[in-house]
Amino acid sequence: MGGWRNAVQEAAASKPLFLTIYTTIIVGIVATSFYVFSAIYSPSASTSTQSISTSWLSSPPLSQNGGSNFSNNISLPTDKASQPGSNQLKTIWQAPPSNSKMPPLESFKLTKELVGERAKDNVIIVTFGNFAFMDFILTWVKHLTDLDVSNLLVGAMDTKLLEALYWKGVPVFDMGSHMSTIDVGWGSPTFHKMGREKVLLINAILPFGYELLMCDTDMVWLKDPLPYLAQYPDADILTSSDQVVPTVVDDRLADWKQVGAAYNIGIFHWRPTEPAIKLAKEWKDMLLADDKIWDQNGFNELARKQTGPAIDDDSGLFYAFDGTLKLGILPESIFCSGHTYFVQAMYEQLRLEPYALHTTFQYGGTEGKRHRLREAMVFYDPPEYYDAPGGFLSFKPSIPKSLLLDGEHNLESHFSLINYQMKQIRSALAIASLLNRTLVMPPLWCRLDRLWFSHPGVLEGSMTRQPFLCPLDHVFEVNVMLKDLPQEEFGPAINIREYSFLNNPLLPQQVKESWLDVQLCQEGTEDCHASSNTSRPGLLRFPKNSTEEMFKTVFSSFKDVKVIQFSSMQGAFYSFTDKTREEKFRNRMKRYVGIWCCVENHTPGHIYYDMYWDEKPGWKPAPPQTPEEDHPPF
Repeated sequence: MGGWRNAVQEAAASKPLFLTIYTTIIVGIVATSFYVFSAIYSPSASTSTQSISTSWLSSPPLSQNGGSNFSNNISLPTDKASQPGSNQLKTIWQAPPSNSKMPPLESFKLTKELVGERAKDNVIIVTFGNFAFMDFILTWVKHLTDLDVSNLLVGAMDTKLLEALYWKGVPVFDMGSHMSTIDVGWGSPTFHKMGREKVLLINAILPFGYELLMCDTDMVWLKDPLPYLAQYPDADILTSSDQVVPTVVDDRLADWKQVGAAYNIGIFHWRPTEPAIKLAKEWKDMLLADDKIWDQNGFNELARKQTGPAIDDDSGLFYAFDGTLKLGILPESIFCSGHTYFVQAMYEQLRLEPYALHTTFQYGGTEGKRHRLREAMVFYDPPEYYDAPGGFLSFKPSIPKSLLLDGEHNLESHFSLINYQMKQIRSALAIASLLNRTLVMPPLWCRLDRLWFSHPGVLEGSMTRQPFLCPLDHVFEVNVMLKDLPQEEFGPAINIREYSFLNNPLLPQQVKESWLDVQLCQEGTEDCHASSNTSRPGLLRFPKNSTEEMFKTVFSSFKDVKVIQFSSMQGAFYSFTDKTREEKFRNRMKRYVGIWCCVENHTPGHIYYDMYWDEKPGWKPAPPQTPEEDHPPF
């Protein structure tokens, strides 16, 4: 165990000081839904991504003689700071010389001196994680340095991550956690261990006397937050929340009297004041005494022991915890949750510029979080992500206006819209599989929101527009789509990309310039033949309802083309010739879709999506009527 943690272990045997305000501490979905539910009934510019090389994201050398993969094409920040164990000032992203040796692990301990070397205006920004989240961490750091913010540190929970970050020139310290390097999974015991590490970390840094902006790794900064936080010098703590109903319509702090949702500890700012240090210690003692308490629930219980009064008429700060702590809640519109950003686009509707994006309110695990950031074009992937072997397949979705806009927004109209799109996506996945190409998913439109509990279609009081462009994980099981399923049962893997992929500034020029448009046509009409002859350069007219063999024969001539885009998927694919392959494909497709949740006044309230709904005459969206019916359609 790392040395910084020893000082905070003496409370491990202590008992909680207060009874929890919730009768059951539930991890995972139920806990989150409770807070969202409370938000509904409480009282009363997207950053443009720079067109840059991303070779710095390549897998790092983990040996002591490893070198940097950082691209010389990226402009580096001008600030300098000391790496632990070295007197040489180094810029973030400036890797150590390739012929140098890595300093001993002991030199990466968290100390007041280390924090002081990186702090600016007495503020330090910190995140932490294990090697499984390295791409999230690199994205987090890159967004900050692109904003000319470099007073940051990353806590490494395993030595593999520590070594990798060191060789990339990222300021890192050892948390001594000795965690596994794999994704631990939301709600798992190891996940909760990570939460406790956060509390221990806060308790370790606050006594150093620096302000601490603590961040989860699954969030990104879109705008420099430090000037905003500095507007509230009297605040002991400023925290984000899970609030989904707007409490203010400008960039003021949220109206604390209207915030009924959980304070979300994925983004919060601490000042080293006596009330903040006292809360941090009590929080630590509570969690160390009871390993069943979720860290966020514990913070909320303590912070909400007292709420109010306001400290003044203007600031938005209020007294909390023991009546001396001054707390402020960051506005939900610009310190965005996964709901206010991806579903409501609240900042956009209010004409505000978002500071932060936190990938909460999603349904696909870590893969779902990554995919959402990719959809928003704020995730940094290595170059090979943008130039995949075999090339890409895309299509222009076709949706009748009546399905999108006409009639009431209800279960029937929502599922009619989704099913219409799903059938096109199914055909596209089949063609992508046949041509061994990566499918660029289309934008997905929804009429109803998805949550973990019953609701009338959208959250009452929220700014959700109907219809809205919904994240892929609202309908599809993103974590399953990106999982390596056994080929013996599910056939060859089908890689996917986010709907915004072809618009990403990181897409290389050689991909943009290698393009074939495929226009579907009725066989027998002019220039409509199952051949590789193009009617003009870059355009191929191809018969509708073509078979597996026709696709393979014609498109084998275009295997070197990077992007093949179909004008439509309506009637694009007729059937597989290989029935064994078709059966495996069907097995895969059935697992690609999830549930909609949830209808009111019925238990269970979820409804399963069915990729092959069109093969079941009279199919209607309805929740399971018996326990025997409560299973996916396979």
